[in-house]
Amino acid sequence: MTPRHTLLVLLAALGLVCAGVLGGARPAEAAALPNTVVPAPVSEVAGGSNFTLSASATLTSDDASIGGYLAGILRASTGYALPLTVGAATPGSIALQLTGAPGSVGPEGYQLTSDASGVVIRAQQPAGLFHGVQTLLQLLPPAVMSTTVRSGPWTVPGGTVLDYPRFAYRGAMLDVARHFFTVAQVERYIDELALYKINYLHLHLSDDQGWRIAVNSWPNLAAYGGSTEVGGGAGGSYTQADYSAIVAYAASRYMTVVPEIDMPGHTNAALASYAQLNCDGVAPALYTGTNVGFSSLCVSLPLTYTFVDQVVGELAALTPGPYVHIGGDEAGSTPLADYTSFIDRAQQIVADHGKTVVGWHDIAKASLLPSSVAQFWGTTTTDSSVAAAAAQGTRVIMSPANKAYLDMKYTHKTKLGQTWAGLIEVNTAYGWDPGNYLTGVTGPSVMGVEGPLWTETIVTSADIDTMAFPRLPALAELGWSPWSTHDVTAFDQRLGAQGPRWKTMGITYYKSPQITWPTGS
Repeated sequence: MTPRHTLLVLLAALGLVCAGVLGGARPAEAAALPNTVVPAPVSEVAGGSNFTLSASATLTSDDASIGGYLAGILRASTGYALPLTVGAATPGSIALQLTGAPGSVGPEGYQLTSDASGVVIRAQQPAGLFHGVQTLLQLLPPAVMSTTVRSGPWTVPGGTVLDYPRFAYRGAMLDVARHFFTVAQVERYIDELALYKINYLHLHLSDDQGWRIAVNSWPNLAAYGGSTEVGGGAGGSYTQADYSAIVAYAASRYMTVVPEIDMPGHTNAALASYAQLNCDGVAPALYTGTNVGFSSLCVSLPLTYTFVDQVVGELAALTPGPYVHIGGDEAGSTPLADYTSFIDRAQQIVADHGKTVVGWHDIAKASLLPSSVAQFWGTTTTDSSVAAAAAQGTRVIMSPANKAYLDMKYTHKTKLGQTWAGLIEVNTAYGWDPGNYLTGVTGPSVMGVEGPLWTETIVTSADIDTMAFPRLPALAELGWSPWSTHDVTAFDQRLGAQGPRWKTMGITYYKSPQITWPTGS
């Protein structure tokens, strides 16, 4: 970095470049930072000349995997050699550094500076570097995401971005139980989520229609319970090696997997696999419909808790992340006393295996462990049980179904999706504050935001894309960006700028009429 570049960075952080303290007026060739980045950064300060990536450019990184990730994207689209040096003393044209970041960025934030001499991304932790790379890619032309060589110029506007997340938990859920999705399909979705700084992938691994993870102590769960799906298709399941591959791939994108085994309801696939799990000892038929609330584990049966302990134990051993999700929703056929008794025991089993319980907010009816997390999926802004739990220290993930459920239709004309929670256009998904939405659940009680995608009507990766984009980026911004940046007009403009990127990447997105999409995107 040049001495002038270093001084520009320091002064920009103090807000002095815009005031013209250094060298009088801004250089004529400088351009304002474009309104293209989603989620909105904490601050953006234009200043200095633009940087244009050339065929002779070099890349240096303090982290080999992140440097390789960025190099792979840039080499494919530009055709440039972009030699990568790890741990270089002299920064390259693009430098990823784990030193020099302001203390305010924390473990996931970053500082990006750009001028004629190059681009430097600084972070305290690798996750911050990775998130900074996503911002850099959005500052470059959309064609940078191409897997084939395109023509430039590959220009980054001059300036400084300082950025860090509002919430520690920014999640997306994929239901692989109603319809099964392969490892490759899940990894594709992980790549898409990473573009918008999502850091948790919640996998809904079991339901009435299918069991999707091999459990060595209960092999029929996957072999039989995984043999179908909604509509009667072939279903499928993950071997433990498959699941570990997904976990590792997510980790390479700085994303933590949260596995869910739904219980005591949504358990028909398990009950069909093992007759002895049923109170009457009779296994029900496999189920391929979409009704809910009819199944339940046998709460009074000692074997039930052996089952839960062994399933959770195997899953916990495969999951390096801190959370195991126990579901707990829509247990309509489980009497309340049985339900609360079961949740009390299930959450202790999870804790005994060294994991923190997450459950749909219905679990707040039970006596929650101090560490347990409730995921709110209701359609109202009040819930006395959740508010009472929050007052006792329970943290809450916000996923109100009428705002955050990615399987809801955009309009009545939308081919895919459901309507029970309402219609969710992109500005509806954007138009709420997770930190001040549910009465009595504010401040530190709000752990973050998650966009669940249930798959009763979702069959292909293109279906996933259509329902997640453009709403997933809206939820990602609610999770990452400070509320002070919340502005629907500015967001709609920035979201529209994503269209050409998605077209380049082959993401089949819904062209919401609320957004002005660039011609040809």
